[in-house]
Amino acid sequence: MSDAPKVDAHNGPVHDPDHLEAAPRRSSDKGLADGPPKGGGPLSDPIYRAKVEKSMKRKLDTRCSLFVLIYIMNYLDRNNIAAARLRGLQDDLNLNYSQYATCLSILYVGYILMQVPSNILINRINRPSWYIAAAMLLWGLISTLSGVVTTFGGMVATRFFLGFVEAAFLPGALLILSKWYTSRELTKRNAILFCGNLISNAFSALIGAGVLSNMQGVLGHAAWRWLFWIEGAATMAIAIAAAFILPDLPHNSKGFTEEELQVAQMRMTEDVGEADADSAEQGALDGFYMAVKDYKIYLMMITFTTYVIGLSFNAYFVSHHRVICTSTTNHVIVSLINAWHADRQQERFWHIVWPICMGIVGFVISMATDNVAARYVALFLQAGAYAGFIVFYSWISSSFPRPPAKRAVAIAMINAFSQIGNIIGSYVWNLEANGFRGSYGIVLSMFGVTIVGCYGFRVVLVNLNKKIEQGGAAWETHGDVAAQTAELAQDDPTRLPSTFRYLV
Repeated sequence: MSDAPKVDAHNGPVHDPDHLEAAPRRSSDKGLADGPPKGGGPLSDPIYRAKVEKSMKRKLDTRCSLFVLIYIMNYLDRNNIAAARLRGLQDDLNLNYSQYATCLSILYVGYILMQVPSNILINRINRPSWYIAAAMLLWGLISTLSGVVTTFGGMVATRFFLGFVEAAFLPGALLILSKWYTSRELTKRNAILFCGNLISNAFSALIGAGVLSNMQGVLGHAAWRWLFWIEGAATMAIAIAAAFILPDLPHNSKGFTEEELQVAQMRMTEDVGEADADSAEQGALDGFYMAVKDYKIYLMMITFTTYVIGLSFNAYFVSHHRVICTSTTNHVIVSLINAWHADRQQERFWHIVWPICMGIVGFVISMATDNVAARYVALFLQAGAYAGFIVFYSWISSSFPRPPAKRAVAIAMINAFSQIGNIIGSYVWNLEANGFRGSYGIVLSMFGVTIVGCYGFRVVLVNLNKKIEQGGAAWETHGDVAAQTAELAQDDPTRLPSTFRYLV
């Protein structure tokens, strides 16, 4: 049997069981087999394969659902200091406003610094479930220790290291999902993951109120200390479970049959045209070097950061509008429907832009009138802008499909840089004059920049797709998917299949 893949004269390489069996596997020290999963035998039967794939996805969805709970705890442990402040933390530690603000912002320093190194590491280890679980165990411990600090310096230290360790979760979870789910499935799963953020936004205050109102003076300790201890202990308990429940990689994850793992790997190979594995020659920093040389990443970094600034209103609904926050149920439903439709249509740009436009309409209403009913409706429209945020994360993953080392860095770089938007956003809503109309204006301008940036990125991807169609861009085994290798022959095994397209 020839080592070269079968080639269609018009469509380039095609996927077939024989090719999957013979093609060389690009793996390094991850303990992979020398070859990819075999497609012969029963898996060559489409009906049987579909049955195996359905079973695999059911198990995978069940196990990945734990990411939602982890995200909830990630948010609670990061933001419980705000609830603790209401019941004496600031007074007990003798913090002035500037010192308290430092305690809040220092978390993002550690969070930003660690995201890229963490994702480089998680991409190279064989058991990412253990890595996520270990990080969660550590941040639960650090959160618990926040309940014993007695000085400003102690709180700054715990907050810095909390952000440092928590940085492993979100980009790591997104990377793991991108290793299992195809481009037609990823946005829906990302949406389910981000439900954890939405749920935590809705219930963090309720949980904090329950602890703070019932634990004051218990065993001689202030209620705010109990808040850190209880939530930190819960986080550590979940971390232990996560080590046994979360999936690892499609080639070695426990709890799946051999055929299910074979199908999992075949799906990812067929989704892009190459196995989702790094070259044996790639070093730890090669993915980083590829990422920093790709201008697409910088365009997404700026665009995503402006989007985050625009969404900064989410944290200020209650305190600034003094009305009930928009229904979390409606918020979740809109996000899930938008994500489902984005995957179904295999489209990204408009599924990001239309939620932003809905938010723009809401802010225009808020600027134009002081009518309570109109502003209440505007809140629902403003909250809808978040639905595109979830699709944006999937756009990142699908726009840097291979090699995974580069995708890991791209996800981390863009997410880390966007945290600057959270810092800037905290100052946007200090403009209380004239009914926050100045704040509304800033948000509208940021949404406008986001739309322009998304359009620019779409144009870039459309042009890359044209090069693929014209034979001007092909897959390089040790390089990037958009490398200019127009001279490659139609039957060259490194040629990108013409069936691949960037999602726009």
